[in-house]
Amino acid sequence: MTSSRRDFLRTAVLLSAAVPLAAAGCSTTDPDKEVSGGGTLDKAKKAGKITVGFANEAPYGYTDKDGKLTGEAPELARAVFKKLGIDKVEGVQVDFAGLIGGLNAKRFDAIAAGMFITPERCASAAFANPEYVAKSAFMVPKGNPKKLTDQNSPAKAGVTVGVLTGAVEEGYAKSSGVPKSKIKTFQDQASAYEGLKSGRIDCIWLTRISLADLLSKHQDGKYEVTNAFTPVIDGKEQLGAGAFVFRKADSDLLNAWNTQLAALEKGNQLLPILQPFGFTQAEMPSPDDTAAKFCKG
Repeated sequence: MTSSRRDFLRTAVLLSAAVPLAAAGCSTTDPDKEVSGGGTLDKAKKAGKITVGFANEAPYGYTDKDGKLTGEAPELARAVFKKLGIDKVEGVQVDFAGLIGGLNAKRFDAIAAGMFITPERCASAAFANPEYVAKSAFMVPKGNPKKLTDQNSPAKAGVTVGVLTGAVEEGYAKSSGVPKSKIKTFQDQASAYEGLKSGRIDCIWLTRISLADLLSKHQDGKYEVTNAFTPVIDGKEQLGAGAFVFRKADSDLLNAWNTQLAALEKGNQLLPILQPFGFTQAEMPSPDDTAAKFCKG
């Protein structure tokens, strides 16, 4: 990724075109009004627009070659907020690790980044019910010379693992015995791929969906994505569940989102929105896959 491209991605972006970052200011400053329904949701309906923070990670949320913000989360945002009477969604590009902080600092009103629901994150923000569930995988050199097949393989093989800054895979790697010195963090998929290409790391650990998308952009036959697996930490399966995130005070907005998301699922309309980005029926959440379940860990 060139420096000009990186500079562009760090600006605010409309879901349909680029907009000034100054447009990001949004939301009420009165928590009591937010809880009672006179806050962010009400304000967004009156204004006809809402501001959403996203990270540059395909296929969850990214800008395409024409400068348009797209991906499973932005497209879902378009669909759900439109049903709530909010026609315009403005996006703000933020490094993944800064999303929740930016949300609570009111730089934007929701996070659209396919962020996994974890107990630690639930302590800081309010997660909606998941729009998808996902398993882990590795991107490795063709032929998988280090024989990486599951969460324990990197530690056993003594390899260096690449993960995204702030993503759950870093914790998975540490809990699976990978030394800190053998874990390299990257701001985005493109830089992680360059790390693999240059030999700085031996594999990239992300969701199968993310890696399949990354591989589709580099069809030189030099790399492959392993079979998916579910990490087990402290005896518990770590099935990733991606969801939108709101401020804890915005219960009205959270409840409205969950109601519309459930309607899409019930009407079999959720998968068609996500399918163009590599999601399949296997990634669709089951009825018991709720935010409360994943917040418990």
